[in-house]
This record gives sequence, C-alpha cells and structure tokens, in this order.
Amino acid sequence: MKHPLDDAVVLVTGGTGSLGQAFVRRVLRGEHGTPSRVIVFSRDEAKQYAMKTTWKHLHAATDDIYYSNFEELIQFWIGDVRDYETVRRAVSESDVVIHAAAMKQVPTCEYFPGQAVATNVLGAENIVRAARATPRSHTLVAISTDKACKPINVMGMTKAIQERIVVEGNLHQDHCRMAAVRYGNVLSSRGSVIPLFLDQIAHGGPVTITLPEMTRFLLSLDRAVETIFEAIEHADRGDARTLIGDRDVEIVHTGIRPGEKIHEILVSEEEAYRTVERNGYYVVRPLLPELHPIEPKGPLTGEYSSADATVVGEELTRLLSEADFVDVAMGAGRRHVSPLR
Repeated sequence: MKHPLDDAVVLVTGGTGSLGQAFVRRVLRGEHGTPSRVIVFSRDEAKQYAMKTTWKHLHAATDDIYYSNFEELIQFWIGDVRDYETVRRAVSESDVVIHAAAMKQVPTCEYFPGQAVATNVLGAENIVRAARATPRSHTLVAISTDKACKPINVMGMTKAIQERIVVEGNLHQDHCRMAAVRYGNVLSSRGSVIPLFLDQIAHGGPVTITLPEMTRFLLSLDRAVETIFEAIEHADRGDARTLIGDRDVEIVHTGIRPGEKIHEILVSEEEAYRTVERNGYYVVRPLLPELHPIEPKGPLTGEYSSADATVVGEELTRLLSEADFVDVAMGAGRRHVSPLR
C-alpha cells in the first residue's frame, strides 16, 4: 500500500525546532514511507547551519538517521511564514506540508500579542493560501496545542484561530486534505520546563514551580511525531518533584505566569459532541457542515482534562524515561503531571 510520503516532497515549516527535527529524523528512517525530498523551512540561519553541520558530519548510520542519504534528501530554505512569497515558493514544490512554525511560549505571546498573531494566525493563512493554489499539494498538517481548547491566553487564542483557518482551507478546493493535530507539552522540546528543572537540580536548587496544583498533559517527542504521522495517514479533511528523587533540594512556588491555566483540557464540552475516537486518538470533527458528512456518536466520555489524568511515581518515571531523561535520579515523588492519553 502506497504511503502519502512515498516519493513525496515534504515541507516542514519550523523544521529546525525540536519537533521539526524529530519529525525529519523519523521521516529519514523511512518507516512511514520514503520521500523524494525534505525541505526544512525556517527563518533562523544559525539553527539551520547547526542542524546541517551536526547531521552532515555524523557519517555513520544510526537508529535515527541514515546519513548516507542526508545530502540527497534534505534541503534547507531560509524563509518566514509571515512572508507569503517565500511560503508560496516552498509550498509550490511540495506534496506534503507539515506546518510546525509558531510562537509557542505563553508569556512571550502575552507581552507581544501582535507578533503572535503575525506568526500563528497570518502565517497559517499564508500556508493554507499557498496550498490551495498548489495542485500538487495533497496533505497539510498543522501543529496545534491543548491551549487552543477554551483558550485564555494569546498563544491559545492564535492557535485556535489557526485551527479554524486550516479547517476552512478545505473548502473551495478538492486536491489538498488539511487537518490539525492538538496535543500537550512536549517533554524535551526547546523551552520545556524539564530541562530547566534538571539544570536547577544539578546546581543544588532551588527548583521553581508556579503552583503545586497545576497540571499539564505531557508527551515525548516521539509521541508527538506519531500524532503527526497518524494525521498524515488517516485524517479526514478538516479533522516536576519526581525528577528530584531523594535529594534535598528546595522548591520555590513562583506563582502563575501571565496567561497560564491551572489545568489544561484537550476537548471542550462543546467539542465533545462532535468528537470520536480513532486508533487511540481523539478526533474533533469540524463545525462546518460541508466537511462534516456524518454525525459522530456523542457526547464523548473519558479523561480529557489534565486534572483528571494525573500520574505519579513509577508511571511518571517511565514517561520521562521515554523522553531520554534517563540519567536523572528519580524517586516516587508526589508532583502530579498528566500524559496525553
């Protein structure tokens, strides 16, 4: 059976980010099809140079990347999703588009909301517009976040609008299937709190925690990438204390930061009535009737708030070990965090 990535040119916006690099690694392994080319698109030439030189000079094949085909498969393009012309040129050569470029730090978006709109909203509009105008583009998957569900912060608001832009992009064209994936905090991504905790612990503390009752959905980079692969294959149109162990390290509660929720949710009460389960994922069907030919059974029941799916101790240790934090002395702490189920 032919995979959507077979012989495809794959464009990854934000391809030098943690998620982008993890996705490209998995694509190069060929486990979900064999593309003809991968375009890493981002505006930071320093990150592109670092990625290019690091990967290029590792000549031996590893479990992650077969470096023998690195130069043949990967191209690095400088561009900004805010600039339609550079987006159009990249998308015009692409069969599959993974839109991972974003402003994602919650406090930063609160202090610079106009910049967040320019990247997360207008950037998404540029991607969708270009894909609509490119007959060869058959799949577009945009990366969203649990913060887009009943958003209270600028980052979530802009991502919620991004989701609607992607869903609406399915109208008035029939060549490109557009969908979004929504998940929680990626453990080892750039800006993740886990590396900060590890550094604080290594230096003897204190460990800074906003509020002791705050919970989050957590998943590894590999699980995040699996979510993208699932969407590529099956999506329809529109669709810390445990880290410390026994060490005597002070914990300081710093208070909630601008724009943060106490608990995150993946599916709102309103969305539950048009949400189905498929292959271990929740699928939120679009509001637009033109893209919603069947009425899903509802309401969805289950755990879709981070307050309802907390894990501690050994299960949390296992989750963190999947994100390569294996050198940390982890005990059976009582800090509650939530995985994506």
